[in-house]
Amino acid sequence: MSLKRIYTLAGLAAAIILLGIVLFTSWYTVDESDQAVILTFGKAEDTIVEPGLHFKMPWPIQSVEKLSKETFSLQFGYEEKDGVVKEHRNDTKMITGDENIVLADLVVQWKISNPKKYLFNSDKPKELLYDSTSASLRSVIGSSKIDDALTSGKAEIEGKVRDSLASLIKKYDLGISILAVKLQDVELPNQEVRKAFTNVTDARETMNTKINEAKKYRNKAINEAQGEKDAIKSKAIGDKTARIQTARGDVALFNKLFEQYKTNPEITKDRLVIETLEKVLPNAEIYIMNDEGSTMKYLPIKPIEKEVPKVSEEGSGTP
Repeated sequence: MSLKRIYTLAGLAAAIILLGIVLFTSWYTVDESDQAVILTFGKAEDTIVEPGLHFKMPWPIQSVEKLSKETFSLQFGYEEKDGVVKEHRNDTKMITGDENIVLADLVVQWKISNPKKYLFNSDKPKELLYDSTSASLRSVIGSSKIDDALTSGKAEIEGKVRDSLASLIKKYDLGISILAVKLQDVELPNQEVRKAFTNVTDARETMNTKINEAKKYRNKAINEAQGEKDAIKSKAIGDKTARIQTARGDVALFNKLFEQYKTNPEITKDRLVIETLEKVLPNAEIYIMNDEGSTMKYLPIKPIEKEVPKVSEEGSGTP
C-alpha cells in the first residue's frame, strides 16, 4: 500500500470521527424536571428551561450543564440513608440565650433559582448552604430562651432561621432560594437534665394553675361585691326617690291644709285634732266636752257604718 493511500484513509477516518463528534454533540434534550446552562468555551450563556430537543455548537466550542428544578432537602444535624439515621451531635449542640445547652436539628427545603450563579459563584454551594444554616440556627437559638426552643416558640424560631438563612444566601449570591425551614428535634443533652427540666416545667404549670384559680376566685369575689354594691346603690336610689315623693306629697297636703286653715282656722284646727286622735286611738270612742261642763257624745263613724245594712251588688235592699 502506497503512502498516499495511507494518508487518504487516515484523513477519511479523521473526517468521519470529526463528523461523528459534530453530529453527537450538536444537540441535547432537556427533561421536564431539568434546566440547562450553555457554556461557550467554558463561559456561561443563557439558561434553557424549556423541555425538549435543542441544538448548539459542537464540542468543544459549546457544552451543556444540566441541573434539576426539583426541591432539595438539606438535613442539618443528622443524615438519613436507607432508613438509618445517623446523628451529628457536634453540629446540633448549641447554647440558648439563657445559657442552657440544647440539641437542635432541622431540615431546609431549597431549590436552584439561578443555575448560572449556582455553578460559578461558589465552588461548593451545598457546603456553603450547610454552614449558613448552622450559623443562622445558632444565632437564633443563642438569642432565644430554652422554654421557647423546647415548647411553644418553635414556630417563631423556624421563621427567624428562615429569614436569617435567606439573607445570608442572598448575600453570598449562590443562586439558591430557601423555601422552608422545619425544626425536627430540639432536646436536652442528657437524661438528668431532661428530668430536671421536666420538674421545673411541672412546677411552673402548677404555679400557673394556682394563679389562674386565684384570679378566678378574685374575679368571682369582685363580681359579687360589684353586684352587692349595685343592689345597695339601687335600693338607696329607690329610697331616695320614695322619700322625695313622700316629702312632696306632705308639702302638697300641708299647703292644702294651710289654705283651709286661712279660711277657717278654728274649724281646721279642731278637725286636725280629731283626725289625729282617730289615728292614735283607732278603736276608742271620742267624747267632746264644751267649756260649761256639759257633754255631747261624738258618734264615731265606723260603728255607724257597721249598723248600716249592706246593699247587694244587684241593687236590692229593704225599702
